[in-house]
Amino acid sequence: MNIMQIEVKVGRAESESAEVLVLTHCEGEGLGKQDAATIDKALSGSLSELLRSKEFEGKAGETLLLHTHGRVPAKRLLLVGQGRRKDLTLDSIRQAMGQAVKRVRQAKAGSFAAACPAVTPKGRSLIEVAQAATEGAILGGYQFTAYRSDDAAGKDIAGMTFLTSQKAQVRQLTEGIRRGVATAEAAVFVRDLCNHPSNVMTPTRIANEAKAIAKEEGISLKILEQKEMEQLGMGALLGVARGSHEPPKFIILEYNRARKKDERPVVFVGKTITFDTGGISLKPAENMEHMKADMTGGAEVLASIRAAARLKLPIRLISILPVAENMPGGRAMKPGDIVKTLSGKTVEVQNTDAEGRLILSDGLAYAQRYNPAALVDIATLTGACVVALGQFAIGMFGTDDRLKEQVRKSGLKAGERVWEMPLWEDYFEQLRSDVADMRNIGGRGGGMITAALFLSKFAGDYPWVHLDIASTDWSERERAYIPKGPTGIGTRLLIQYLIDRSL
Repeated sequence: MNIMQIEVKVGRAESESAEVLVLTHCEGEGLGKQDAATIDKALSGSLSELLRSKEFEGKAGETLLLHTHGRVPAKRLLLVGQGRRKDLTLDSIRQAMGQAVKRVRQAKAGSFAAACPAVTPKGRSLIEVAQAATEGAILGGYQFTAYRSDDAAGKDIAGMTFLTSQKAQVRQLTEGIRRGVATAEAAVFVRDLCNHPSNVMTPTRIANEAKAIAKEEGISLKILEQKEMEQLGMGALLGVARGSHEPPKFIILEYNRARKKDERPVVFVGKTITFDTGGISLKPAENMEHMKADMTGGAEVLASIRAAARLKLPIRLISILPVAENMPGGRAMKPGDIVKTLSGKTVEVQNTDAEGRLILSDGLAYAQRYNPAALVDIATLTGACVVALGQFAIGMFGTDDRLKEQVRKSGLKAGERVWEMPLWEDYFEQLRSDVADMRNIGGRGGGMITAALFLSKFAGDYPWVHLDIASTDWSERERAYIPKGPTGIGTRLLIQYLIDRSL
């Protein structure tokens, strides 16, 4: 997908020549002194009549396209509802722009202009508003057509002009757009990686993607191959990879533009299983094709470090990706096997489909070498997360209240909300093994909690947060700016956390 070009322009909506002019409107409000009022006059009261007749009410997700017949320079006018003013959030703006882009493409327009929203969420800056609008526009226009031989999906929209009548707003709007492009571009990158099938997106291909990212300014790369992992003692990751002909990779990317020379880094660790059959504990065939996206966490930490470099954030960041394919085979790990992790702890593998926590245990143990100021792992970890939280919340666990609160706030801004679950030691009883330090599953009850508790044993005493994105990484239906299939949810949360931390 080509990323839409977005620019700011000082001008009035009623004077703007555009293929489509987008105006947002809040439910239950009159036209007032907004841009729409002047345009309404030029259109002989057409907009007022639409509101009066309730043909357009401004409800969230509502759109209405009308031709102007030359009475204003814009060829068509697109009204987009934002819902009630009292309920307005940054995500309302994101969703409105996502709906707008879809309707603009339907109208077969190549570009459009959008007036800066007249009504914005209380307490939110213009930078945040412009960032949300930019994200909505880019993500709402997302299409994956790499394997399509037809052009049924429609062409990408080339550009958007963000209009403001006040010159004083240009600087803030420009900064918001800059951030929005970086975060949306990162989410698009993640969606693309997860949409590619696993015969293309192998561990080796992930390593090649990391090499391309390492060309960005300020990023360095180290890739550990199987022999080096064996020398270090990464028994958990190597155990998961045993059944596959695809060699595992352990990828470390480092970005450093920190203000202080000795600044401790933020470390992200992402589960990167390029395909998960479940191994010997084979998954059911139904929906197994979704398991090409079991590498979402790794794709997100890859995208985050690229975005940090492109935004030139004044931080030190390390992204770690333990990468493998989980397959059954003659050499595959079996239920009852015991693996020795990088930390020295031993794990009895009672289910080979609980492989994500195994590769992350080696990833988290390796991360401790960097003495992290904050350690965050992100993973499509448990089906239990889907049962507990459905598709609208990311499960969050952690050992540090300050870090958890920072992640929670960044999630609200990004529209990628987290919900904290308990990390109580009582649950560890379920993970006790008769023959090893612990086992990798804890039974049906509290499956998301026991998985997180397992990971906590490898995070050391560092401020740590675990994000389970198994509930949000795949959508069964298309939404305003979320496509059907891989969503990339979690990417913008991580980048927003880095932005907020660097301010």
